[in-house]
Amino acid sequence: MSKKFDFIDLFAGCGGLSLGLEQAGFNPVLVNEIMPQFAETYRINRELDKSSVFVGDIRDLNADFAASKSKFDKITLVCGGPPCQGFSMANRQRIIDDPRNMLYKEYLKFLCSVRPAFFIMENVRGMQSRWEEIESDFNTYLNRDGHEYNFTGKLLLAEDYGVPQHRERFIVIGNSLGINPEEIFSRIFALKRNPFMLRDALFGLPSLGVKSEKGRNDVEDDDSGYTQVKFTYPDTDFYHFINGDKQLSILYNHKNRYNNPRDVEIYSRLPQGTNSLHPSIADIMPYSRRNAIFKDKYFKLQEDRICKTITSHMRYDCNMYIHPWYSRGLSPREAARIQTFPDDFIFYGAQNMWYAQIGNAVPVKLAYAIGTAIASFL
Repeated sequence: MSKKFDFIDLFAGCGGLSLGLEQAGFNPVLVNEIMPQFAETYRINRELDKSSVFVGDIRDLNADFAASKSKFDKITLVCGGPPCQGFSMANRQRIIDDPRNMLYKEYLKFLCSVRPAFFIMENVRGMQSRWEEIESDFNTYLNRDGHEYNFTGKLLLAEDYGVPQHRERFIVIGNSLGINPEEIFSRIFALKRNPFMLRDALFGLPSLGVKSEKGRNDVEDDDSGYTQVKFTYPDTDFYHFINGDKQLSILYNHKNRYNNPRDVEIYSRLPQGTNSLHPSIADIMPYSRRNAIFKDKYFKLQEDRICKTITSHMRYDCNMYIHPWYSRGLSPREAARIQTFPDDFIFYGAQNMWYAQIGNAVPVKLAYAIGTAIASFL
């Protein structure tokens, strides 16, 4: 696509949602992210000027926005996933009135300031059950002062768009162009395809061994892995799915983490698809008295299925993401592939922060499907 449509990404993280939109023909002109490490990964991978990346609280961005508003008079799209810490299906307080959901309210305020042609809000599946409230909030903020937005929300499954992972996201899409949002979602649904399996994402990457030194993140060898190393990628359908026709020769962020000998033994004994309750580890399971609570403390992934949802908990340990073939957890690069990041997307900061960035991201190819559908109307 030759024409690029300008967009603003709020709560951008390291940029999974942005990257999919860019692949669909959009161009980021302003990015907001409160975590410096996440923002740096976003900026460096795109070689953005620092002035285009607002590192800080969206409340400060909203407060400062009046002075620079004229630069963003014709924004095609604003996207973002405001955290809703106070959200709960059992919470009877309105979402927008709960002070813990302040960021959700700030997102609505920003939309009112920019008035983009399109907007995207992504959030957890449970938000679907509070749709009447969300619809009321968007109407109250957006449809006033002569403005009218058409919008709706749907639950999208990442695996429906090729992603080798089960991940559910509630997506709200709106526009001020008079387009029926149901038609936008119809075009997203038309892009469905069969998912790749976990083995497709993992195939051909170095096996890695057991990292023997605890607290030594600077160790780089064939067992521990490398932050950056020359590598010949196997030519597979999955490689082209995430990388296109690029010919890459460097492997990034493929590093193991230290695990104590007991965990390594558990990893090696568990068959694929089993958890902490499996009899093969009953004699060494450290939480056997509380099995009902910790049944998923350990889980060995299955190569012939899609992966369970990648989460930022991986920054603490990968016990719930045991590699199907090796006695270790998934590496950051393997997790990034499951999230359909291209192999030349580099994660910066400490290794545990690589996992946090990856786990918080929207799968790139899910975002690409959303962006492609919206771009088809432009």
